[in-house]
Amino acid sequence: MRLNDATPGMWDKATQKYGKVAEKTGLEPWATMAEEEAVEDVVNNPDHYNTGSIECIDAIQESMSSVAFKGYLKGNCMKYLWRYDYKGKQVQDLQKAGWYLARLTQVVVFENEETD
Repeated sequence: MRLNDATPGMWDKATQKYGKVAEKTGLEPWATMAEEEAVEDVVNNPDHYNTGSIECIDAIQESMSSVAFKGYLKGNCMKYLWRYDYKGKQVQDLQKAGWYLARLTQVVVFENEETD
């Protein structure tokens, strides 16, 4: 739900709920609400990839060789670049491609440091 979609009744309820916290912290009720209800980062840290104590990407990396994992990262870069113009979420897909490229770069830099 967007902030602008809140009804007057929702605002009244939020003011009652967060008003006491606001008195203690000195923050306005809306600031307290914003801190509590963080927005999901669908590119860098999507909620559905963090079930349990290990992130999915880390489990994938541990399950395969370095060469295979680099291929996986490269493939995901290519996938998001390939389809970014067709799904209706261009910026998000380009950011995801960038995320996988950054992870691939990080792995390669780390491996190169080990061999130096």
